[in-house]
Amino acid sequence: MLGAGNQQERLIQRGWIIGFVDGEGCFSIGFIRQANRKNRKGYKTGYQVAHEFAVTQSEKSISCLYELRDFFEVGQVVINRRYDNHKEHLYRYVVRRREDLLEVIIPFFQQNPLHTSKQQDFEKFVQCVELMRDGFHLTRKGLIEIAEITQTMNRQKSRHKLISILRDHTPDVQDIG
Repeated sequence: MLGAGNQQERLIQRGWIIGFVDGEGCFSIGFIRQANRKNRKGYKTGYQVAHEFAVTQSEKSISCLYELRDFFEVGQVVINRRYDNHKEHLYRYVVRRREDLLEVIIPFFQQNPLHTSKQQDFEKFVQCVELMRDGFHLTRKGLIEIAEITQTMNRQKSRHKLISILRDHTPDVQDIG
């Protein structure tokens, strides 16, 4: 049986994770043009939709990223090499696998809400991942819906051009059942 000390330790660790992700984390949805892959099931619309939860740190603080990986027991720590005027590479704890997002990351942050505006980004991220789970990203209509949600996330990048292309220039595709 777990003692009170262990429960206290887990609460402290949970609080640290929430604060750390509030400051350094990102829930993102991206679109990758796959015009030459329309014959593949996941690219019928000509776009691949990618989802990712990531936390970034410099090499000096990489141990924090391994703590996240050990806590969640999913994802990986990867290097983001920099060749600009920065002296050290960045490292990222990333979770991209949909099943890991749906079964581990999303439930954790639903039970332990973030305290900054990142909470709204998280909620929109959840909407998009759930739409993808249900196959909506495989249809033009669903892809437009996901793009409209993502244009209000993070730095609020405009997806107007993407949405315009999808509405006006992408041929209708059969829904994949």
